[in-house]
Amino acid sequence: MSAPVKEPTSVKEHPSGDGIANASAPCADDRAQSLAARMKLTLDYDELTNCMRCGFCQPACPTFRETGLEAASPRGRIALMKAVVDGVMTPDDQFRAQMDLCLGCRACEPVCPANVRYGRLIEQTRDAMERTAQHRWWVSAARRLAFRHVFPRPKRVRLLGGALKLYQRSGLRTLARASGAMKMFPEHIRQMEKILPDSSSKGVVQRLGTYVPAVGAPRGTVGMFRGCIMDFLFVDTNVNTVKLLTQAGFNVVIPDNQNCCGALFAHSGELEQARELARNNIRAFREAGVDYIVSNAGGCGAMLIEYDHLLHDDPAFAEDAEWFAKRVKDIAELLLEKGDVPKFREAEPVTVTYQDSCHLRNVMRAGTAPRRLLGRVENATFVEMKEADRCCGSAGTYNIVQPEMSMDILDHKMQNVKDTGARVLVTSNPGCLLQMKLGIEREGLSDRMRAVHLVDFLAEAMEK
Repeated sequence: MSAPVKEPTSVKEHPSGDGIANASAPCADDRAQSLAARMKLTLDYDELTNCMRCGFCQPACPTFRETGLEAASPRGRIALMKAVVDGVMTPDDQFRAQMDLCLGCRACEPVCPANVRYGRLIEQTRDAMERTAQHRWWVSAARRLAFRHVFPRPKRVRLLGGALKLYQRSGLRTLARASGAMKMFPEHIRQMEKILPDSSSKGVVQRLGTYVPAVGAPRGTVGMFRGCIMDFLFVDTNVNTVKLLTQAGFNVVIPDNQNCCGALFAHSGELEQARELARNNIRAFREAGVDYIVSNAGGCGAMLIEYDHLLHDDPAFAEDAEWFAKRVKDIAELLLEKGDVPKFREAEPVTVTYQDSCHLRNVMRAGTAPRRLLGRVENATFVEMKEADRCCGSAGTYNIVQPEMSMDILDHKMQNVKDTGARVLVTSNPGCLLQMKLGIEREGLSDRMRAVHLVDFLAEAMEK
C-alpha cells in the first residue's frame, strides 16, 4: 500500500503521431502501472472492503440496468478497484472505460446496507486516472482552459456568459442554424444547442447587490450560493431564489468573492483544484457570518455539504469545513424547516410532476421537501412519476462525453414523464433541467409540456 508512485510516461517519450496513449504497448503498460500505483495511495481501502457484494445496488444503478453487465454496477466497479489495489489485475483501457461510464448519481448509496460511500471511491479513482492520463493535445488544452483559467474565476465565467449571449442575440445563432454549420456537430449537441436558455453577462449580484433584507421580521441570515453555470444561464432562478428567501423571512447575503463549488472538478479527477475552490468558499461564507448556506442546485449542494470530507486531512481548514457543511441546506428544505412559507397559487388548474435531482436525493437526502412544496400550490395537482428517483442521464458533462448511454437513459425517463400526463415537469438542478428540456424536444412535446426549475415555478405561483 505504500509503494512509490511512478509518474506517467510522457507522450514525447513514446511518440505516437497524434498523442494517443494506446499507440504503443510500452506506453500503455507504463500508464497502467502508474495508475495502479496511484490508486494504491489514493483509494480508501477500508471503504473498498466494506462492500459485502450483496447486489442491492444493482437495481438502483442506471448503467447496470441499461447493460446488465456486472462490471457496469457499483458492486462490479468496486470489485475492479479492489482488484487493482490488491495487485490482482492491471487497470487497462477497459477498466478506465467502466469507471468513465459511471454517472456518479450515487443512487447506490441510500440502498446500501453496509453504507459504502461509493461516490468517494469513484472520485478517488478518477483522480488517480486523471493524474496518469495522456490526453490528445486539444483535450489537454480544453481541460486546462476550463479547470485552470475559466471556472475557478467568477469574472471569467461571466465573460463566458456574455460570449454566449452575444452568440444567441447577435444573429450568429440564426446564421449558424440557417447555414447548416451546426451539422458539423453530433445530433445530441445540435439538440442541446436548441434548448439552451438565454444567457446573461450579469449575475445575481449585479442585479440585486450582495445583501437583500427580509420582508418582515427576520428569521435568520442566509448566505446564498450562486453557482457558476446557474449565474449566467439561470440568473432568473437565482433572483427568484432571493425573492422566495426574503418573503420567507430571511436576510440574504450573496458573498461576491465566492467561486465554483468544485463539483465539476471533483467528478473530472481534479480533486486538488476542488479543494482549493472549497477553501475559498469557506473563507467567503465564514466571513459573511451567515446562519445557513443555501443552494438551489442539487449538484452544487451535494458538493458543498461534503466539504468536511473533502478537507478532513487539511489541518488548517478541517474545522471550518465542518462548520460550513453543517449549514448547507437546499432551498426547499430551508423554506420548510426554518422559513415562513409564502402562499402559492396557480392562475389556472395544472398537473405537475417532479424529476429528482440525484445528488439532492441521494447525497443531501432532501428529496421529499420539493414534493411537499409542490403540494402547497393551490390549483396544481401533483402526480408522482414512476422512477422519478432514477437518473435522467445528465450528470454534469456526462451527456456530452457519454451521449449514447445518456440518451438511452433519457428515452426511458421520458416514457415515464409522458405517462404522468403532466403539463409541467419540475426539477431542482440546472443539469437535470436542461436534460428534461432536451427530452421534451426529442419527444416532440414542446407544445404541451414545459420543464421548469422548482424555484421558478414557486416564484411564478407566489406572484400570481
